[in-house]
Amino acid sequence: MSEQTDSRPVNSLQPDTVLDATGLHCPLPLLKAKQVLAGMAPGQRLEVRSTDAGSWRDMTSFTELSDHTLEGREQRGDIYYFWIRKAGISRS
Repeated sequence: MSEQTDSRPVNSLQPDTVLDATGLHCPLPLLKAKQVLAGMAPGQRLEVRSTDAGSWRDMTSFTELSDHTLEGREQRGDIYYFWIRKAGISRS
């Protein structure tokens, strides 16, 4: 599978929190991301790292169905990276 990117350049997406969900299988990366987002302040950015190929679809669907924003996603080798902005007031 070739490397894929979406949205903004990765270097501009600095996370407030990083979730390492590598090695976890569907649906655990998404469930863990939901748990971490629940504890974050509105406007903060979560970076999720996953090795589960299904997370490419799952994180996109989750953000489309929620008020959270998928600001970017990228595949580097076997690891998928997602940058999700928690719903609410954005940071300056």
